[in-house]
Amino acid sequence: MSDFENLSGNDKELQEFLMIEKQKAQVNAQIHEFNEICWEKCVGKPSTKLDHATETCLSNCVDRFIDTSLLITQRFAQILQKQSSGSM
Repeated sequence: MSDFENLSGNDKELQEFLMIEKQKAQVNAQIHEFNEICWEKCVGKPSTKLDHATETCLSNCVDRFIDTSLLITQRFAQILQKQSSGSM
């Protein structure tokens, strides 16, 4: 049973808002997990300077983070576009 099934039919906007917020929270949790994995992979032990390998690894992780963020943003845009075209 969905968390939102108890809402009345008049609360459709609220239901959609809550669903979007829940999706945002899930995305943020995934991003946080991704950052933890990246940090653990790239940074063996903190020091005052980054060596070249650590810098390259972190740079690649940032690139992947940006790629992932763009992919997620595009996917949300597709979902919203489908929802808006379906309600017309």
